Amino acid sequence: MAGRYELSDQRWQMIEDIVSPPQTMGRPRRDDRQMLNGILWILCSGAQWRDLPERYGPWKTVYQRFRQLRDDGTFDRILARLHLRLREDGYMDLDTWMVDSTSIRATRSASGAGKKGDL
Repeated sequence: MAGRYELSDQRWQMIEDIVSPPQTMGRPRRDDRQMLNGILWILCSGAQWRDLPERYGPWKTVYQRFRQLRDDGTFDRILARLHLRLREDGYMDLDTWMVDSTSIRATRSASGAGKKGDL
């Protein structure tokens, strides 16, 4: 059973090949799943990196892995795969989009009103 903010076995299997490519050379890496769970713990809890629980490993190592995954596009590949999976399962329709007007800020002049001070 996965803990809070941790990936279940089923979810890990969906992205394991993206996050944990085979390593042929160099020093063995820390467990990729443990690192990703640490990253998810930070992102979901809103805590600072230094407050990362010890079970995920040293916070500096987890932070370096986060930066690596962010910079090399791994998170983008994960998101693309999950979008594809949602589409295949029928949970997401790419033809339907919604924009919530509460998140788009417009100026007064966008609605036809003049600027402040105009008569």
